[in-house]
Amino acid sequence: MNKGENGEIDPDFVARLVDYLEFDEGRVQHLFEKNYLARNWGKHDYLFRFDKEISRIERGTVLYEKDDSFEVIMGFPKIRRAMVLDPTLKKHFSGLEKVTVEEKMNGYNVRVANVKGEILAITRSGYVCPYTTERAKEKLDLRFFDDFPELVLYGEMLGPDNPYVPKEIYGIESVEFYIFDIREKNSGNPLSIARKHEILEKYDFLQVRSFGKISLKTAAEEIAKIIRTLGEKEHEGVVIKDPEMVLAPLKYTSSQSNCSDLRHAFKFYNEAGRDYMLSRIVREGFQTVEWDENEADFKKRFMQLGESILNPLRESIRSVKNGQRLYEEAKIRVKDLKTAAEFENYLKRLGIDTIFEEPQPIGNEYLIIIKKINKSTNDKTQAIWEGEVW
Repeated sequence: MNKGENGEIDPDFVARLVDYLEFDEGRVQHLFEKNYLARNWGKHDYLFRFDKEISRIERGTVLYEKDDSFEVIMGFPKIRRAMVLDPTLKKHFSGLEKVTVEEKMNGYNVRVANVKGEILAITRSGYVCPYTTERAKEKLDLRFFDDFPELVLYGEMLGPDNPYVPKEIYGIESVEFYIFDIREKNSGNPLSIARKHEILEKYDFLQVRSFGKISLKTAAEEIAKIIRTLGEKEHEGVVIKDPEMVLAPLKYTSSQSNCSDLRHAFKFYNEAGRDYMLSRIVREGFQTVEWDENEADFKKRFMQLGESILNPLRESIRSVKNGQRLYEEAKIRVKDLKTAAEFENYLKRLGIDTIFEEPQPIGNEYLIIIKKINKSTNDKTQAIWEGEVW
């Protein structure tokens, strides 16, 4: 046990953690005091999550006791963004003849792993999501976790019944998991692209679309073509990878994805950060120049960009002016109503204000509509209408 009599962290546990992390005791104590290293909730309180990037440890990394030591599920590595393709790819992947290009799908990042004999779905922040865990157990061949207990699936949760990032664009009926990486516990080292494909095909797991290996010399031109095609379907973009997964990957997104993000951001303008908004607008500027767009294409781009910003903003302001509350609507589909109750409590603990509507039976499952209230934008907009200055 790592709890003392009053729920504090056991000094022996701290001492062993000091040795494992190779941090000094004062630093480990500081992590606990600041909640940079914090417990998960309820029955998963034996899992500790890093709420901040610390040295080589990514935010969202999960740590727990195993035998006389610890086991770690590393967080999602940061993927840097290529703002322009040609010079960035040649510089970043210098020395490679080819790169692998995979689709960057627009969903919610999830890690699925065998944790002390239990299959858990862990969010980017390091929480155990009860809804995602139920779906993972339904959708995945669980023999993988018996055969490879030392490996972790890194993927996207996609589909309309996704309470975090609901999307209809992929033709998914409810929700599915698409795997993009397999990584080792403790080290976080990824398997090569070839080994990943081999394992995923063995267990018939869904995996993100691969466009194969592309010569580094022509990668910028070919990826631009792929991006244009993906953009027409409102898909997000691509991740460019070293086939051996030694060099860090890069990502690049479509204009339509940028605008989709901005539509959401400006609908709830007081929740979204300014950096989030600005970065997507800047991407549009670099892309139009790199692609050497003519005036007609440029006009189409800035009309699309302007509409993405002003249209949702206008609708939100109108709604509040007319006495309506702003909310995001999402839905989940569960086999067990207990999962829905656990998920509702989970969102409350995250500080998300929600309304769960009555479950609707669909076959052997239940569909539940969720309204997530965006209190900050509601209150700010109402205050401005009542005379508050900006």
